[in-house]
Formats: sequence, C-alpha cells, structure tokens
Amino acid sequence: MAPRHVYTYVCLECIAELPEFDRKVLDVLREPLESGQVTISRAARQVDYPAKFQLIAALNPSPCGHYNDDKMRSTPDQILRYLNKLSGPFLDRIDLQIEVSRLAKGALSQNQDRGEPSQLIRERVIKAQTLQNKRQNKLNSELSNRELDLYCPLSQLDADFLETAIDKLGLSIRAYHRILKVARTIADLKEEIQISRTHLAQALGYRAMDRLLQSLHRH
Repeated sequence: MAPRHVYTYVCLECIAELPEFDRKVLDVLREPLESGQVTISRAARQVDYPAKFQLIAALNPSPCGHYNDDKMRSTPDQILRYLNKLSGPFLDRIDLQIEVSRLAKGALSQNQDRGEPSQLIRERVIKAQTLQNKRQNKLNSELSNRELDLYCPLSQLDADFLETAIDKLGLSIRAYHRILKVARTIADLKEEIQISRTHLAQALGYRAMDRLLQSLHRH
C-alpha cells in the first residue's frame, strides 16, 4: 500500500570519495537527479516518491591522490580505471565540477584574502532566484528543454561557440542543456539580460572532470 502521507524534502546529500562507491549504486542516483522523484515498481503497481535533493560530492583525481605534479605515482591507465567507476550519464547530471588545487606554500601561515562574506553571496543568490521566478515562475534548474529556447536564447555566433566546445569535450546533449542553464544563472547573478560568450565560457569552465578524462584519453 502507498503511504498515507508523503512529505517533500529538499536536502543536501554529501558524498566523499565518490569512486569508492559501486558504479551501480551511483547510477541509481541518475533518476532522482534528473526528475526529482524516485519510481518504485512492483508486479502489481508503481509508486512515485518525491526525491528532490542537491548532490555534493568529492573525489581525488587519482588513486594516489595526485595528478600532474611531482607527487603523482599513478599511470594514466590506472587513473582512467579509477575514474571509470563514474559513468558518463552520471557525470552529465553534475552541473558544477570544480578542481580544487593544492594550497600554495605559505597559504596557511600568512593572512590571505578570504573573498566575499557569505552574507553578500546569499543576498546575490536570493536576488537571482527572485529574478528567475519573476521571469519564468521557476528556477533555471527546472526549465524544460523547450523552455530553454524561450528563456536562454543565444546569438548564432555564441551558439556555434558552445556547440564547438561541446563537440571538443565529447559531451552529450544533456550536458549541453545543463551548461546552458548554468550560463543563464551566471547571467542572472550578474543581473544581465542576455547570455553572452563570457557566461558560456565560465559555465564550460565548471566541467573539470570532463576535461580531465579527455586529457587522459589522449595519452
């Protein structure tokens, strides 16, 4: 029987050491990441449960924890086997892939610029979300592919630029649409009406895993 009450939660799911999980386990996350719900099917019936969440994950770039520096002890083939535990369709659904570089010498002992206060960032995010809801009655992450044509138009030159970048990185159509949503959000954070090549380039810069895998395949 279906439960009498179903509650909707929007939560954060944090996973460390991502490649240490079984690939099949990670791929189970693909459906809720895409649709915001989980479908349980049995012989007699099918039930949909809300499962809207934000996934935050971390991983080392190689089994030894280093890549492309003097401490690297893994071969490109070993790194590929390690990272291939993450399927392409799973990575497609991770919009922001950030490389965190090693701290420079003296970074911990010397006073460093801490960047913007969290309060200022929060205010800018709320302002961008308000803009999105006013424009399209939903957040950019919830736009359908058809709505992207309406709310994320590109000039022909910028569309060609994005398509060339997608082809060079070997990304899917799903990744194309997600990059477009990220670019729309970057423009909203800067309070700019039109998506420009600068926004597209920044969105493409958030595909660190795709670039790493491409460089390994070239070796």
